[in-house]
Amino acid sequence: MNFVKLLLFSFLIVSLQACSGKKKLPQSPPNIVVVMADDLGIGDVGVYGQKIISTPNIDQLARDGIRFTDFYSGSTVCAPSRASLFTGQHTGHTQVRGNGEYPLAPDKIIIPELLKTQGYTNAIYGKWGLGLKGSSGSPELRGWDEFLGHLHHVDAHFQQPDSLDAIAEGQLIRVALEDSAYANDLFTEAAIDFIGRQSHDRPFFLFLSYTIPHAELRVPQRFLQNHIDQSGNSLYAPEEAWPPGRHYGPQAHPKAAYAGLVQSVDAYVGEVQAALEEAGLGDNTIFIFTSDNGTHAEGGRTMEDVDFFASSGPYRGIKRDLYEGGIKVPFIVKWPVVVRPGRQSAHKAAFWDLFSTFAEVSGAPTNAEEIDGISLAPLLREEDQPEHDYFYWEFHEGGGKQALIQGEWKVVRLDVNANPIGKVELYNLETDPAERHNLAEEYPEKQQQLTKLMDEVRTPNPHFNFGQKK
Repeated sequence: MNFVKLLLFSFLIVSLQACSGKKKLPQSPPNIVVVMADDLGIGDVGVYGQKIISTPNIDQLARDGIRFTDFYSGSTVCAPSRASLFTGQHTGHTQVRGNGEYPLAPDKIIIPELLKTQGYTNAIYGKWGLGLKGSSGSPELRGWDEFLGHLHHVDAHFQQPDSLDAIAEGQLIRVALEDSAYANDLFTEAAIDFIGRQSHDRPFFLFLSYTIPHAELRVPQRFLQNHIDQSGNSLYAPEEAWPPGRHYGPQAHPKAAYAGLVQSVDAYVGEVQAALEEAGLGDNTIFIFTSDNGTHAEGGRTMEDVDFFASSGPYRGIKRDLYEGGIKVPFIVKWPVVVRPGRQSAHKAAFWDLFSTFAEVSGAPTNAEEIDGISLAPLLREEDQPEHDYFYWEFHEGGGKQALIQGEWKVVRLDVNANPIGKVELYNLETDPAERHNLAEEYPEKQQQLTKLMDEVRTPNPHFNFGQKK
């Protein structure tokens, strides 16, 4: 073969490889950025169907990466959902299965500790909620190099707090804030500063855990102004004002404020993306956007408001429900050197898969017996992706609730504290994603089969045992 033919042949091979759709895998471990909104409904995002609130940066993220349409949070409230993500366990196995003073188990390795073994620098800005100072869940003891945010989840209810918790020289301290400061502005500034200080020869993990659009519905004017008219009235009248003197601060325009908070999350996503590109770190960075659970009806936001924005999308339920609207969340992944742009996946996955995913992409060893997750790295690489046999959740407020999904079937049991072996609802998510038609009486064998599995997959917990259930 002469030189010209060899050159043309080489060009053809390169062209065919470029057109194959798959990208060359990186040689070094990727940086990892997880941006988690707080109580953002799946229907609040443009690419998931939102028609009123504009989310251009998140929508662009989906166009640049892969959008999951069947992804689940770890729980239906913040602490157990985050615990599931960090431990790789569903809420039938995690130590933390509800909000409150329940720290992470001291002997269960979590994601930042796992990544630390591979040389990662780890930073968290925003809500923690998995252990107070001096407990086994205190963040400076759990693999984090940097932290600015809220140790306690209740502190995260207030958008203009007087102080924040922080790690300084390996110790937890309290940092006073100016009266006008918005916490989520500070979290974004800290994240951008952290990105700017990273090098290309050492990977990092950044967890940006926003406290919005959770109530309280207090939002910077630059975001609110897009949802009020020149007279200061809401574009979404009628509005029912949330009065002063309650747990969450007052808000004259709850719908407009919620829309502004969603828009602020979108703006922050754009700012962090820009910081990565400016630092030249975007190509080999896994950038994930998600929410800790479904949308809320708190602090002046009502179910009528939820319906007005269609925040739960086509699904039934909100935060604190184990129906789809309480646990199905937006999940978008951008990883330019691996993930082909514009993809969409209906693969069922959940927060507890991230532990295994990050372990695989970082090269960290794991003990498969201690985790429930399955790595999503094959799916991102467009290879054969293993699937879960089942998904399980339990929740210990509102009388106690359980849910399990296997294939297209889902069972939900309510009021578990009063009756641990009570009635179980059965839904076919393929034909009835809105969970309108309880099929338990029509398919008693399927209901019994899944109920039996639901009772077998959980382990006892000293704080969360549904009353009589041991």
